[in-house]
Amino acid sequence: MARTIAKDHDQKRAQILKSAARVFAREGFDRASMTQLARECGISKANIYHYYDSKDAILFDILDTYLSDLRDLVCGISLDGLSPEERLHRVVAAILLAYEGVDDEHRVQTSGMSALPVEQQRLLRAYQRDMIDFVSRIIQENAPDVLADDPVKLRAATMSVFGMLNWYYMWNPGADSAARQEYAQLVSRLTLHGVQKI
Repeated sequence: MARTIAKDHDQKRAQILKSAARVFAREGFDRASMTQLARECGISKANIYHYYDSKDAILFDILDTYLSDLRDLVCGISLDGLSPEERLHRVVAAILLAYEGVDDEHRVQTSGMSALPVEQQRLLRAYQRDMIDFVSRIIQENAPDVLADDPVKLRAATMSVFGMLNWYYMWNPGADSAARQEYAQLVSRLTLHGVQKI
C-alpha cells in the first residue's frame, strides 16, 4: 500500500529548506552535515531522509524553489500604463523587496550552485536568465537610441543594476521595506540619470 502524505508535509518541507539554507549559508555547503541540518531543523536525521535522500537534493530544492518563485514574481509584475522610467522603478523595487528575508537563500545561490550537476545548474541559470532578459528589456526601453544597437553596453547596464541589488543584503542586513523602497529609487535614478541627478 502506498504511503500517505502527511497533512503538514509541505510545511515541514519548507521548514527543512529554510533551516538548511541557514546552515549552508553559515557553514558552506561542503562543510555542512546532515546532522547539523537535523539539529537546525529540530528533527531527526531519519525524518529529513523521509523528505530528501541527500544533501544535494536539499540544495537543489532550496535554489529551485527560491529562483523559480523569484522569476515568477519578477516576470509577472504588471507594468501596464507605466512609463519606461516607472517600469524600471517598479521592477527594481519588487526585486529588492523579494530579497527581504531570504539572505541565506541568496548566499547559497551565490556560493553553492556550482556544487550541483550541470543539468541542474542549467535549469537554475535559466530562471536567472529570464529575470535578466526581463529587466534588460525595460532598461533598453529607457534609452532606445543608446542601447538598441549595443548589446554589450545593454548587458553591462543590466548586470550593474543586478550588482547593486544583489549585494544590498551584505551592507544592509536588517533593512526594512521602506529602506528597500528608498534604495530601489536610488538604483533606478542612478541607472537612468547618473549621480548628478539622484
